[in-house]
Formats: sequence, C-alpha cells, structure tokens
Amino acid sequence: MDYIEKGTKAFNRANWALFLAGFITFANLYVSQPLLPTFAEEFRVSPAVASLSLSVTTLALSISMIIVGSLSEAWGRKSLMTISIFAASALTLALAFSPNFETILVLRVIQGVVFAGLPAIAMAYLGEEIAPTSLGVAMGLYISGNSVGGLSGRVIIGTLTDLYNWQVGMIVLGVISLMISVLFIWMLPNSKNFTARPLQIKALTKSLIQHLKDPSMLCLFGISFVLMGSFVTLYNYIGFKLMAPPYNLSATIVGWIFVIYLVGTFSSAWFGSLADRFGRQKMLLLAIAIMLAGAIITLQSLLLLKILGITVFTFGFFAAHSIASGWVSKRATHDKAQASSLYLFFYYFGSSVGGTAGGVFWMHFGWVGVIAMITVFLVIACMLTFVLKSVIAKQRLITGLVK
Repeated sequence: MDYIEKGTKAFNRANWALFLAGFITFANLYVSQPLLPTFAEEFRVSPAVASLSLSVTTLALSISMIIVGSLSEAWGRKSLMTISIFAASALTLALAFSPNFETILVLRVIQGVVFAGLPAIAMAYLGEEIAPTSLGVAMGLYISGNSVGGLSGRVIIGTLTDLYNWQVGMIVLGVISLMISVLFIWMLPNSKNFTARPLQIKALTKSLIQHLKDPSMLCLFGISFVLMGSFVTLYNYIGFKLMAPPYNLSATIVGWIFVIYLVGTFSSAWFGSLADRFGRQKMLLLAIAIMLAGAIITLQSLLLLKILGITVFTFGFFAAHSIASGWVSKRATHDKAQASSLYLFFYYFGSSVGGTAGGVFWMHFGWVGVIAMITVFLVIACMLTFVLKSVIAKQRLITGLVK
C-alpha cells in the first residue's frame, strides 16, 4: 500500500484539505444553534421546536450517511466530498431568503442530506491513505477542523445577527464556504489505495449487517450516540440560559463564547496522539471524565465558572470523539467508509435525540435538568468503554484459538 507518511508534502496537503472541508461542514451544520433564541422569538415557537432547525438536519445527515458511505465504495471519495461541500454552501445562501420557519426546516433537511457526502467519507479516506502510525494525528487534525468550523460559523452568525440580522450572517457564511470549497478541490490528493467497485446493494447490505453484528463496533456506535447527544444538548440550551436573567448576554457575546471550541482543536489532535502511545481505552475514559467534570462545573451560578465548565466539557468532548472515531477506522476490517458512516449515523442521531430531548428537560427542570440528562449519557459512555475492552479481549482470544 502506498501510504501518505507524516512529514511529507502530501500529508500536509491532505490534512489541510480535510481540515478546510471539516471547517465548511461544521460551520454550516451548526449555523442555526446560536440562533435558537432568535428563532424562538421571531417565529414564536418553543425552545424545543426551535431546536428542530438543528435536529432535523442532523437526523437527515445521520440517515443519509449510511447510503452515501456505501455509494462512495463505488463512486469514489473525492468526487462525493466535493459535491457535498459545494451543495451545502449554496443551501446556506438559500436559507437567508426563507420566508418562514417551515421553509427553514425544509432547507435544513435537504442540507442534512448533502452534508452526508463529507464526514464518513473523510474518515474512510484517512483510514485508507494515511499510514497507520500517523492515523491518530491525522484524524485529530481533521476533527480540529470540525471544531474551528463549528466555532467560526457560530461567531459569524452571532455577531452579524446583532449588527444586522441572521439573514446577512447566512449570506456571508455561504460565500466564505464557496470560496473554501475551491481550495479543497485543489489541495486534496487523489486516492491511491481506493479501488472502485460496482455498486452491489446486496453485498453492501451484507457488509452493513456484519458491522452491526460486531459487538465492538456496537459499543463504539453507542459511545458516539451518547457523546454527541451530551455535547449538542449543552450547547443548544446554554444560549437560552445566558441570554436570560441574571446574565442577559447579547447574541454577539453568546456567539463569541463558542471561541471555546478552540480548545477542541488542541485536545482532538493531542489526545489522538496520546491514544496512539498509551492506549485508546485509557485516554477515552479520561476524556469522558473531563466532560463530566466540565458539565458539573456549569451548575455554578458565577458566569466565569460557567464558562470554565463549558471549556472543560468541550476539551473532553473533542478528545473523546477523536479517539472513538479513530478506533472505528482501526477496528473495521472491510468497507471502512460504511463503518465510518454507521459510527456517524449514531453520532448525529444522538445529536437529534439529545438536542431535542434536552429541550424538554430545559423547559421542565431548567439547567439542572439539562446537566442531569448529560450526566446519565456520560455514565453510559463509561460503561460502554469498559464493555468494549472486554469484547476486544474476547475477540483476540477467539482469533488466537482459531489460528
């Protein structure tokens, strides 16, 4: 296999290209999150209904990725990723001209479908093209692009909403995304270790079932569900908390709080490297513990402590996601794009379920209820990590006996 090695020009180009692609995807995917209080007020809907502007997108994304991940096995990686980022950028421009909330939801569903062409395929591309000894670092750098994109999209929208309106923010973000899409096409090296094959629905369905029958994969899928469910829940409703008394923060200030995402840029790359050195289970458990500590700190009423808690929580989340996603690529023995698609299906399904369910806890129990739900999710993540270790040990034992 002709792998891309760390330190080479090709390694740098591939990682920068996917960093930019992750930037575009997550800047546009979460563009509605800081607007939830604005949507609730402007369109006169509840916080839970306003959250649908994000939940319907991640739900459509999760379902579509299973299909697109399979299609990429026949149609190739780079072409589908290119179509995805250009279409997603154009739809952000279209959102700016939505006459009502219903139109926003329809466009966000369509956007969720086209988003599917990047995340799972990007992970598969890295798993196929990057040398195994450098995969942890490469995956961490890609996910850091996700965090920078998520941060930038929120800051742009939050600031421009205060200065002008949310429609202007959508137009600016859409134009920036289209420009970056051109850079992606130019920078990403073509696949060398991917061999296209005829689209065989029966064979792809069979391999999909095989992934779902693998207990270790199911544990990783479950971990992705609860991790993302926790993360989106906290960020969906922290805006409602901080824009209400006694804080009364503006949309601009709340948008700039997402600068905290920068710690995810660091933690994803760092913990990806630590996992390669010290083992994935230890580092994953540590990352989850950091998330839990951060969530608990946000229960404090002092604003600075709340921001500290969000920072710690975010640091832990991106570290955990980097490790778990890289673990999927390593565990998959066939159809890596499909395995990555399944991981991300549960990841974004967790976003949809957690993000909307968190609204119910928010409306009935306030911020304490939100943190209680997150705590339950993170305890489940820890339990699944221990189960995963046991399953892998049994699988290795069985493999050794067979040999």
